[in-house]
Amino acid sequence: MKKWFIMTSLLVGYGIAFGEAIDVTPFLGDSWYGLYFNGGKVGYLLKRIERTASGEIEVVEEAEFMVSMSGARQSMSTRSKRIYDASGALLRIDMEMNDSAQSSTFSAEVRDNGLQMKSVLGGAPREEVLPKPTETLEDALRHALWVRRGPEVGDVINFSVFEPMYQKEVSGISRIAGVESRIFNGVATKVYEIQSVIDLMDIESTSYVTDTGVTVEDVTSSVFTTRLEPEVAARDVDYSVDTMVSNAVLLDAPIEKPRTRDELRLLLSGPLRESHLLNDSRQTMRMNGEEVDFYAVKAKLASLDAPQLPVTEERLLEYTKAGAYVQSDDPKIIGKAREIIGKETDALRAAEKLSNWVSTNMHNVFSARLSNSLEVLESLEGDCTEHSVLFIGLARAVGLPAREVAGLIYVEGSPPGFYFHQWASIWLGEWVDVDPTFNQLPVDVTHIKLSEGDWFRQAKILPLIGRMKIKVLAEPMEKKSGGEPAPNADR
Repeated sequence: MKKWFIMTSLLVGYGIAFGEAIDVTPFLGDSWYGLYFNGGKVGYLLKRIERTASGEIEVVEEAEFMVSMSGARQSMSTRSKRIYDASGALLRIDMEMNDSAQSSTFSAEVRDNGLQMKSVLGGAPREEVLPKPTETLEDALRHALWVRRGPEVGDVINFSVFEPMYQKEVSGISRIAGVESRIFNGVATKVYEIQSVIDLMDIESTSYVTDTGVTVEDVTSSVFTTRLEPEVAARDVDYSVDTMVSNAVLLDAPIEKPRTRDELRLLLSGPLRESHLLNDSRQTMRMNGEEVDFYAVKAKLASLDAPQLPVTEERLLEYTKAGAYVQSDDPKIIGKAREIIGKETDALRAAEKLSNWVSTNMHNVFSARLSNSLEVLESLEGDCTEHSVLFIGLARAVGLPAREVAGLIYVEGSPPGFYFHQWASIWLGEWVDVDPTFNQLPVDVTHIKLSEGDWFRQAKILPLIGRMKIKVLAEPMEKKSGGEPAPNADR
């Protein structure tokens, strides 16, 4: 959760190509925005549009984030520059993310043979050639251009934008949901309400844009707000928002024996969608009106026929490959993974060794950094995100299929509650969840899995943060024929 709101903010405010010349003169200059997370201020954003002497257009965004995580202050900054030629064609994108411990950089340059993508994470450079994106300058100025054309309620446009951090081009659709009059700078102003949806990430946003093209507010997934403010007000930020504590799902009473119990039944409520309902041999989630019945059992590993390493089954190979954030092909990662497992080739026993090593050797600190396997191996510190990305990198390095998992986990305390958490899933003849932060293989029944896959896919959890409620149900689930769990009729 600590990083999703930062990454999601980078996707707000792009648009659609209209296929005609653009006069950017009305949009040149700086705009300052305050950044708010569930109502608390977490940073500020500067948006700048410039025209160079050669006629190129630069769209720049610079953001600063200042939050607390269980009392530990964390800061992070991001900067992106998108450069277009005079005709509006995309030429180059540069992006960097900085925190107190590291700097990550991304650059994407359009060439004849495609998009030359370069990144540096954990000090290690990577290069690859991707297909040319369809994004143009019109995409970067989508809302401003559209409202100046006087759209009607119900009108829609499609849009796309390339994100270097994800190394993907995402697309979506925007719709005029309403038109209203607001007082802006002391003057009654026509404001358009524009609702947008980004495909794959399942992210919805609502933008409020004046008829002159000024975005006064963006609200993403009802959680993250970007609000137009004077520079002095926008930059007035402290560390008052604790993203860990304020977004926990607290309970009235503790759960008995949370780490050792064999089963757990919960009733979840909040903005849950079908895409959040993940079912496997460990957990069952079923929509029950506006609520979700959750049932989990402790996974049994004895019956699994664990494969030998390396796993070469074609359908699983994508989970053994290296990526920008999981540098499992780096000699340092490979060397450490082989050192940890020795001559072990049984996937289960190898996974146990990797999980135990990560849990034992990592220093637990809350972190707002953009995590990657190589940097974590160098520092050996971080929270659940760092534990899981290092474990996944080590697992893939020895040919064990592994992928990211995110959701909630129960934490004892006063008061007790469920906190957003990240762990991993590995292939042991079937997908089995493992939590290297707590060295659990398999994980305990309080793990509520809500997404699987990289951070791009984990973004769908964003609408749930700070908006869920959980009730612990005492009675067990009844069993259908065939052993399939089903909600008990009586609650």
